[in-house]
Amino acid sequence: MRVAGAAIRKKRGVSGGVDTPDPAQLLAWYDRHRRTLPWRAQPGERADPYRVWLSEIMLQQTTVKAVGPYYARFLARWPDVMALANAPLGDVLKLWAGLGYYARARNLHACAQTVSEQHSGAFPDTEEGLRALPGIGAYTAAAIAAIAFDKRATAIDGNIERVIARLYAIEEELPKAKAEIRARAEVLVPQRRPGDFTQAMMDLGATVCTPKKPACAICPLCAPCTARARGDAETFPRKAPKANGKLRRGASFVAIRADGFVLVRTRPAKGLLGGMTEVPSTAWTADFDAARAREHAPLKANWRLLPGAVEHGFTHFPLRQSVYVAKVPAKTRAPGGMRWVARAALAGEALPNVMRKIVAHAGL
Repeated sequence: MRVAGAAIRKKRGVSGGVDTPDPAQLLAWYDRHRRTLPWRAQPGERADPYRVWLSEIMLQQTTVKAVGPYYARFLARWPDVMALANAPLGDVLKLWAGLGYYARARNLHACAQTVSEQHSGAFPDTEEGLRALPGIGAYTAAAIAAIAFDKRATAIDGNIERVIARLYAIEEELPKAKAEIRARAEVLVPQRRPGDFTQAMMDLGATVCTPKKPACAICPLCAPCTARARGDAETFPRKAPKANGKLRRGASFVAIRADGFVLVRTRPAKGLLGGMTEVPSTAWTADFDAARAREHAPLKANWRLLPGAVEHGFTHFPLRQSVYVAKVPAKTRAPGGMRWVARAALAGEALPNVMRKIVAHAGL
């Protein structure tokens, strides 16, 4: 049976015979409606692996809207992988500050150095070669292989995951459903234009097959979509209830010298927010003893507890942070492992979002 100009075709793959959407339908749609993105090659142009890699690392756990300004600043500062490899890690962290998931920035720098030193500045063009690089996992390797090198690779981001789950009305909940979603997606990737197909799937999920109120009427894959036919597309993909981490608490100490300098330190390279700048703070724990918070102050001063608290959500736990402020003489020395930074220079420090909130709460 022909549906919407051969919108579906029979193909043996997952669990025997299944109706499989025709990739040509999606590619034709993509040629008309593709998004213009700063890292995406124009039709007829060859993709730049450096730009594809940079965008894919930045886009992990983040939106296209949030990434845009950061991508532009990185590209202006370091236009190729060799330039990024030669940059001090501190400068990379500073430019990354505010984008979150800071291990990505450290891995980004390590990857650039590996490509520079071991591959003469050229990214490997296979999934296997890409996965051997720091910070590149299965998805990122597949995305770069497909988009930058037009390899037939199966890259599944959140958008593609949603499209596949709806096309086949996959009832199993995530994350258990990932295996079937991958198996279904592998069948779809065409031999011709696999890079464009990957980007088309991403665009479809981002602009048409959206999490809420998907525009099924204009979807190029509406005919073979099982969830659309059932009328419950918005309920896919199925998701198990999310477990919320236990609230952690702590205290931060904002010391301000009479000449306007602020006391900061660099967090350990490994661990949460590794290598980033912070005002001296306690550990973040579920059993934090607020009554003894001043005992953790970095230096002797008249510490004043500010009204309210700073709240911030990490991936695995929410945080509520008390903030103490103290004014100290201009000649006050920084304790070991800490340093004074001019108030006006704070914006240029590698302050993660939670620290930016704390500094703002202190009126800086």
